[in-house]
Amino acid sequence: MPNITISLDTELLHSGREYAKQHQTSLNALIRKLLEQTVVPQSIEWIDSCFELMDRAKADSNGRTWNRDDLYDR
Repeated sequence: MPNITISLDTELLHSGREYAKQHQTSLNALIRKLLEQTVVPQSIEWIDSCFELMDRAKADSNGRTWNRDDLYDR
């Protein structure tokens, strides 16, 4: 994969690194992902990303199920 060099303001670089760290990724991966989302045509890959996020969330419904009506306040 080719490398590129970019110039960033010091504060932007610091903020970007902090954001990447909080999201368990690298600044390089963050920039790559943002570029892909911006310039690559949308595809079915977003579904994989959604399921990946759900898996990482480790949420548990405790067996509870709901239907469409349950999603609205009454």
